Amino acid sequence: LSWAPRPGLPPATAAALLASGPDGEMLWLDVTHRPGQTPWVRLMGRYLLPPCKQRWHTCAAFLPQEGLLVCGDRRGSLLLFPCSSSSRWAAESTSIANGGTDLVVEDSSNELEPSCLLHKGALPLESPLSVLFGLHGKTGVTSVTIHRGYIYSTGRDGVYCQLHLQDQQLEVLRKHRPCKGMQWIEELRFTSDGDLLVLGFHADNFVVWSSRTGENLHCIPCGGGHRSWSYCSSPLAEVFAFIKSGDVMLYHCEAEPCKQQVLLASLHGREITCVRRLGAMEVPGHATLNVFVTGSEDTTACVLVLSENSRAALPLARLSDHISSVRTLALAMGPGDKGFGDEGLSGLLFSAGGRAQIECYQLLCTGDTVSESAVACQVIHVASHRLDKHWEQKKNRHKLVKMDPETRYMSLSVVPGTSTKQLPTPWKFLTAACSDGSVRIFGLLEAARKLVLVAESFHHQRCVLKVEAFLHALAGGERRHLLCSAATDGSIAFWDITSSIMNAVDVLHQAGEMQPLALDAPLVTVMAHSCGVNSLHIRETPEGQYLVASGSDDGSIHVCLLQVALGRGEATAGTCLQVLEQVSRPCAHAAHVMGIRMLRPDLLLSASVDQRLTLWNRHPGELVPLSTTFFHVPDLAELDCWEVVEAGGELRYYCVLCGQGLEML
Repeated sequence: LSWAPRPGLPPATAAALLASGPDGEMLWLDVTHRPGQTPWVRLMGRYLLPPCKQRWHTCAAFLPQEGLLVCGDRRGSLLLFPCSSSSRWAAESTSIANGGTDLVVEDSSNELEPSCLLHKGALPLESPLSVLFGLHGKTGVTSVTIHRGYIYSTGRDGVYCQLHLQDQQLEVLRKHRPCKGMQWIEELRFTSDGDLLVLGFHADNFVVWSSRTGENLHCIPCGGGHRSWSYCSSPLAEVFAFIKSGDVMLYHCEAEPCKQQVLLASLHGREITCVRRLGAMEVPGHATLNVFVTGSEDTTACVLVLSENSRAALPLARLSDHISSVRTLALAMGPGDKGFGDEGLSGLLFSAGGRAQIECYQLLCTGDTVSESAVACQVIHVASHRLDKHWEQKKNRHKLVKMDPETRYMSLSVVPGTSTKQLPTPWKFLTAACSDGSVRIFGLLEAARKLVLVAESFHHQRCVLKVEAFLHALAGGERRHLLCSAATDGSIAFWDITSSIMNAVDVLHQAGEMQPLALDAPLVTVMAHSCGVNSLHIRETPEGQYLVASGSDDGSIHVCLLQVALGRGEATAGTCLQVLEQVSRPCAHAAHVMGIRMLRPDLLLSASVDQRLTLWNRHPGELVPLSTTFFHVPDLAELDCWEVVEAGGELRYYCVLCGQGLEML
């Protein structure tokens, strides 16, 4: 048995009662309280739950606008049933069964069964429109909540899901694992001030966890989750009632003024390892708002907005699907999404890091004048990939020795221009630098939510730190997909990955799955530094050549100029790369150079762990320092830059730095 609020009826006097019976049959009964009289009951619908060992529902909620009913079952599945047609049938069947009167319990509760269920065969037995089997594992769904048009479900697997309806089908947008160690989530409460409270059990304690502050508001020892309980909160007090060893226990806590004052809220629990700018938004009544994505050692990525006026960073969404640190981010913006459009900002976000794990999300940011941040961010989880997923599925793996080392993804880069007439496919491609010495290419089919490893090479034979993909357009409209990779020995390799991508597309179109192809050998390898390359950037010049800037562990900066051409003869067929010029500046910084950008062909920006941001003028054969600015972020990890044309036509360059904090200049 379970109760559900009945849309359109006063909650104080009416509710829907759902009852599961034999053979997976679930009944929907409308119950109305009448003062001084017995309740008024009407059978509204009959539903058939899918076959499983424990065939009963655990929770339910109505979607009034769509005329649908969402319920969770003991098997952990989420089910969607129609209820508008059932209501019409109920009206007709009750009229037939009772000569035009409703089903009413007259005197005693003994008459409930015959009067309500005698003519239930007149109602159709509805099957589910949509089933998400085992969404919350085998331990069951604990609650279903409707909030602002989205469906939220919780389960005893320590996860709550955000879903929406797509053509009367349930579609999972995101899965959240809110609190480490809370394996039993019971309910979600949305507060009036915008916080989301997660109610559940952590070991033998009842816990109320705040999503906004990321901490426990209450922790009450009660013995664990297998018990009846009820929780109520108000501005004056918090009350928790539960049954323990047959006794009814009551926990009462009066509200006290908070003695703790947060001076500056944290963005992450540990240092920020990477940052990318999604774009800028213009919201009426607010200054320009910059939207960033950050990744951290605390295993989360955060979408945040930074206002130039308030100078406050406000988180919009937190992504917690990674099981290890987030080391690198990459963005693939939608067509025309260089900045603010009619629909806001949208794009694909790739995040990667420890345990060889890549996650992909669809981001959509829109203006929201009601919220404190003035921006609302919708996140949809698209796909994920782990190299050792086959290992996780092995039986008795604790008895075996894992031969493959724990691989980390050090850098990601989206291959540009793969949706052209030359390559008519919805596949997007992503390159990754890996700590096991490989350069890998992945293909994403967004519609099928698949991320597939398509090609790899172990040419470097040591940890690859950086990758950067770029597109070269030839005369006649032909395009070549080129890749630059840098390793811990200071070498930078240049690859032509066009044939690998084309071959992968052919195989994927036919089979959908594939074994990774072997990448061709690099076209050119340049020994740019004496040790690891921590920063890499490529910029095309107006002449169609490419400037490749890099920074190293030893504090040096290297810039080389490349010319791309096609070999004419049979022996030299294919892409040819020629190094026209190399410039090196040893000891440009006193520590690791973690960020570098070619702002213009003659202007270079570098940032280092020595907390200096330096502008360099590139002359033939040398780099001349122009100016140095000190920034305040210790242990710099990464730099991102963009340019803005001001109202008067003036061009300004902005940069964001991350490490032990975040700073925009």
